[in-house]
Amino acid sequence: MKKSLLAFAALSAFAGAAQAQSSVTLYGIVDAGIAYVNNTGGQHRYFTSSGNLQGSRWGLRGTEDLGGGLKAIFVLENGFNVFNGTLGQGGDEFGRQAYVGLSTAQFGTVTLGRQYDSVVDYTGAFEVGSQWGTFYGAHPGDLDNMNNSNRVNNAIKFTSANYAGFTFGGLYSLGGQAGQFNRNQIWSLGVGYSQGPLQLGAGYLNVKDPNFSFFGNNATSSATASNMTSRVYSGYASAHTYQVISAGGAYTFGAATVGATYSNTQFKDVGTDGTAALNPAGYTGGTGKFHNAEINFKYQLTPALLVGAAYDYTKGYGLGDAKYHQGTLGVDYFLSKRTDVYVDGVYQHASGTDSTNRAAVASINSLTSSSTSNQVAAIVGIRHKF
Repeated sequence: MKKSLLAFAALSAFAGAAQAQSSVTLYGIVDAGIAYVNNTGGQHRYFTSSGNLQGSRWGLRGTEDLGGGLKAIFVLENGFNVFNGTLGQGGDEFGRQAYVGLSTAQFGTVTLGRQYDSVVDYTGAFEVGSQWGTFYGAHPGDLDNMNNSNRVNNAIKFTSANYAGFTFGGLYSLGGQAGQFNRNQIWSLGVGYSQGPLQLGAGYLNVKDPNFSFFGNNATSSATASNMTSRVYSGYASAHTYQVISAGGAYTFGAATVGATYSNTQFKDVGTDGTAALNPAGYTGGTGKFHNAEINFKYQLTPALLVGAAYDYTKGYGLGDAKYHQGTLGVDYFLSKRTDVYVDGVYQHASGTDSTNRAAVASINSLTSSSTSNQVAAIVGIRHKF
C-alpha cells in the first residue's frame, strides 16, 4: 500500500512538472465597423465591414519546453466575419495561420504549415494599411501583399533569432507536381533591423502560377478561372510568375513616427500559357509591372489618441501604364489597452490604362472598382483584443 501511494505521488509530481513546462493560449481580435463608399460599380453604398484595422480572428498558440533550450511550438488561427460568422480566407477553417515547429533562442525557429511570406514579415508592418489605416488604406489591390491578403500553403519556414537587432528568414513552398517540380512553387527571403527609434526591413517573394498557388489557394478558390479580383492586376491572371521586391522603414522621434515603403511588383510572361479564360485582354507575352511608394506619419497626441496621414503612389509600366494616387487620414482612440475606436478615410484617383487594357478606374483595396477615375471610402469602427 505504501509503495502504491509513493508511486502515485511520484507520477503526480511528474505530471505537474510536465504541465508547468507547456502552455496553450487562446487569443483573438474582434474588429467591426460601418463603412461608406461613394462609387462602387457606379453606386454609393453604406455597409458593415469586419476586420478593418486587424482581421477578426481567434487562435490557439502553444509551446512545450523540450529541454536544452529547445521548444516545440504551434499556432492555429481562424479568421471570420464578425457580422455573419462566416469563415474568412476563402472558407478555410484556419486560413490565417496553421503551423507547427521547433524553436531555440540561440538560432531561431523552423515551422511547417500555412504561413506568412517574407514580404509580410519584414516590410508589411511599415505600410499604413497594417497600422492605423485599415485594409482600405492598403496599396491598390494589395498588389504587393504587404497587407497580408494572401498566405502560403505547404510552407517550410525559417526565422532567425535576434542578433543585436538583426533578424532574417526565408520560406519555401512545396508546390511541385508529378513531372513539374517547380509548378506552384513559392519562395521568399527577408531581413530586418530594429534598434532604438529606427526600424528597417526588406523582403523578396517569387511565386510560380500565382493565380492558383497564391491568389487562389483557399477552399473556395477556382481551379480553372481567375482568382485575381482586383482590376489593378486582374488582367494579368495568366502570368507564369509573380515577383515582389520590397523595402520599408520607420523612425520614431518623441511622439511622432515617420515611415516609408517601396515595392516593385511584376507579373511575368502574361498570356504565354494559352489559357483564354485567364487572359481576356489577349496578351501574348510581356510583363505587367508596378512601382509603389508610400510615406506615412502618425502622432500620439495623448497616450490614448493617435492621428495619422499617408500618401501612396502606384505607377504601372510594361503592359499597362495606370497610375494611382491615394491619400489616407485616420484617428484612433484607445478606451483601454485592449479596446479602441477609430475613424478612417481614403481617397484614390486613377489615370492611364490598367491591366485589363481599358481606361483605369479607381480601385481602393477590397472594394468593387469605381465607375470613374475617383473613389472615396470612409469607416468608423471598434476593435477589441483578448
